[in-house]
Amino acid sequence: MKHVRVEQRGDVALVRIDRPPANALDLSLLDEGHGVLADLGAAEPGAVVLTGRDGFFSAGVDLKLVPTLDAAAQRAMVGGINRLFAGWYGFPRPVVCAVNGHAIAGGLILALCGDHRVGARAGRYGLTELAVGVPYPVVALAVVRGELTAPAARRLALGAELVGPEEAFALGVFDELVAPEDVLPRALEAAERLAKLPSGPYAAAKAQLRGALPDAGADPLLERWL
Repeated sequence: MKHVRVEQRGDVALVRIDRPPANALDLSLLDEGHGVLADLGAAEPGAVVLTGRDGFFSAGVDLKLVPTLDAAAQRAMVGGINRLFAGWYGFPRPVVCAVNGHAIAGGLILALCGDHRVGARAGRYGLTELAVGVPYPVVALAVVRGELTAPAARRLALGAELVGPEEAFALGVFDELVAPEDVLPRALEAAERLAKLPSGPYAAAKAQLRGALPDAGADPLLERWL
């Protein structure tokens, strides 16, 4: 794959997103992400670590690309985003997000899909969709509601502002906050610990805890945005 690489670290699969400069999501990256999820589902690793590149976890949807897409491609984009978030949020094995830098809009929602989130004491974080006039995909908001307290979700989703790492930690975005160079090692440590838990009970508890996600194919965004 061109922009998503997977390497095995013992029982942990390390997934790196590498689409310069900011790991923005386009149709090809979404397709690669879906392929990786399918491969991981078949391989059944003990745990997965998801990380980015050079100070960027992900800047979210490539907004420069969106106006160039026809209606069919825009629908594919919305569907692809929902499928990606649903796939990571519902992945049955432990997912640790090594948030090595900026995580903005859809990039932050991708980070919130992790069962354990290690953040860097650097970068900016926020849900800025409303600031650029983009409604939230239905699965994206389901993840936000599931992972953040109501005040934190309201602050980030409706405030559309960027915050620093310490404030993001206080809002519950991260479980741990470490120096940038320590993000990946710490995430791998956490993944190795979680990988030792019994896989069946873990998957069942995770499914019970997170519940069913909305039907991505019935996303109101398909009517309001296009």
